[in-house]
Amino acid sequence: MKLGVNLDHIATLRQVRGGVDPSPLKAAEICLALGADYIVMHLRKDRRHIQETDLKKLAKIAREKIHLEMSVTKEMIDFATSLKCGSVCLVPEFPNELTTSGGLKLNKRNLLPITRAIKSLHNAGIKVSLFISPEPSDLRAAKRLEADIVELCTKTYSEAKNEKARKAELERIEMATILAKELDLEVHAGHGLNYKNVEDIARINGMEALNIGHAIIARSVFRGLPQALLDMKLLIEAK
Repeated sequence: MKLGVNLDHIATLRQVRGGVDPSPLKAAEICLALGADYIVMHLRKDRRHIQETDLKKLAKIAREKIHLEMSVTKEMIDFATSLKCGSVCLVPEFPNELTTSGGLKLNKRNLLPITRAIKSLHNAGIKVSLFISPEPSDLRAAKRLEADIVELCTKTYSEAKNEKARKAELERIEMATILAKELDLEVHAGHGLNYKNVEDIARINGMEALNIGHAIIARSVFRGLPQALLDMKLLIEAK
């Protein structure tokens, strides 16, 4: 099971004062040294946390370890292709949202720009992931679009109000993973995963990587980043 550590919240804390600390680059170095498989950074249109300079600095030491989350815009595609990072995850993005609120809508309106984005990224040698809901129709659409990876949105799972709802959503994610593997897609999952709910997702047969940020960074305030990272790795590798 691979672990991608999202460092957006390190940058959020830095941006509060507009200085240089805490450094996302230093956090990335710590995470990679302690076993994170790659670093997730979301370059938003509003630049509320991660900046282009963060990604450029990380690219100098671990370009292939960058998993860049971004919206489907020409500006972002141009930046990603110039950065030549290891992989890109295309996500929906809306003004004033606290965090990504759900999966991409793979409808007729969005198919053409997503198709063009995937082609441009592939031409630059970049693997492409689509952040989608665990729905069969979205998985089949991702395959038709020639995505390499699907990241299954675990928002509904992580926000379930009771055990019955949680188990129902877990089963939906399990079935989506089976279908994704049948379609020869690499399977990731993320959104709201934490130290209390991650283990059942990590146990899913065919699940290959989990992308986690807020929970790790929040725990690091009290336990330190190295220990917070190791705590998470122990949970997802315990299966």
